[in-house]
Amino acid sequence: MKKLVRLGWAAVMALALANISTSCGGDDQKKNADEQTTEEKKVVKVRTEPVIKQEIDREVECTAVLEGYETMNVSPSLTGIIEKRYKDVGDRVSTGELLVRMDQTQLKQAKLQVSNLETEMKRMDALLAGGNVTQQVYDQTKLGYDQAKEQLEFLQTNTFFKATFPGVVSARNYENGELYNGARPILTVVQLNLLKVIINVPEAYFPKIKTGMKLNIISDIYPDMTFPATIETIYPTIDAGTHTFQCKVRIPNGSMKLRPGMYVHTTVPVGKEKVVAVPYQSVMKLPGSNERYLFLNDKGVAKRVSVEIGQRFNKYIEVFAEDVYEGQEVVIQGQASLIDGVEVQVLNTTYEQEAAAKSENGDSAANVESTGKILVDTVAVKTIEEKADSSKSLKK
Repeated sequence: MKKLVRLGWAAVMALALANISTSCGGDDQKKNADEQTTEEKKVVKVRTEPVIKQEIDREVECTAVLEGYETMNVSPSLTGIIEKRYKDVGDRVSTGELLVRMDQTQLKQAKLQVSNLETEMKRMDALLAGGNVTQQVYDQTKLGYDQAKEQLEFLQTNTFFKATFPGVVSARNYENGELYNGARPILTVVQLNLLKVIINVPEAYFPKIKTGMKLNIISDIYPDMTFPATIETIYPTIDAGTHTFQCKVRIPNGSMKLRPGMYVHTTVPVGKEKVVAVPYQSVMKLPGSNERYLFLNDKGVAKRVSVEIGQRFNKYIEVFAEDVYEGQEVVIQGQASLIDGVEVQVLNTTYEQEAAAKSENGDSAANVESTGKILVDTVAVKTIEEKADSSKSLKK
């Protein structure tokens, strides 16, 4: 009986040692699996698209500030008292409408002088016809008369100041009865029904810009509207500092929606051009700077390339870089996990297909794991029951 008991305990100890060995083996297998997974994580799964070369309609974006096509500062050439200011800020004016009347003292004196010289000239005409005056005296009198008339016209213009174009008063600096000293204009009149902008265009496109080209002006205040415009003047020189040249753009403003001082932008067409382009989502920006970069698949290795971006069209964006050319593979998905030199695995499936496959595999693995656990538990219960029966038999 004792021998049988010893054999029973030996069997139990052997079974326990077997379980411990199995557990240790499982830990080693798990450790090896973790190490293998770590090694596999060094290969990043990505998706790529080819770099293309595409012909586009090149456009140059320009920004500017609106100005009245004409601006008039009511600044008489003579100082004096402002007798009457006929317009104020916001008042509309028409061509030839009186704006300001200055002190008329000098004007009245000039009128009297001209009147006297007119009488003198009539007398001189009669004397010259009768041969009672020399030609020299006549010419001197005529010269004085002509000068007096010019002075009268000058004073007439600077005493009664009139508008030379239709517009609106945008500024007022003096009141009635104040002394005008020439430091600032009395009024400022700006044309509203016709506006202009001065745009700066890169010098490379100087041969392609022509007068009469049609543009569309866009204001952020009216995002759904465009305002037709025309290039009216091309300035003949290039700015050496900015390497740009200026163009004056004429903008009809019959709707009066636009106003001088508004910030606007436009695009100037400069012809067709072939460019290197990549999907726009492949270009990333370095946080805290303006540096742009992308990743290329260089024979299974990620290659980071700094790029400059240009014009965007549809799903592509133009890039400038010596190392980016047609036919290369650019990473469009998964680039956020990349660093320069890491190995990549290019996937042909979409993210949605891969997610669905992972979901199905996950469910199958869970079912297998659950089934295996049930089988193991069943075997363990049976083993315990058999041990109990053996123990009872030994006691008997």
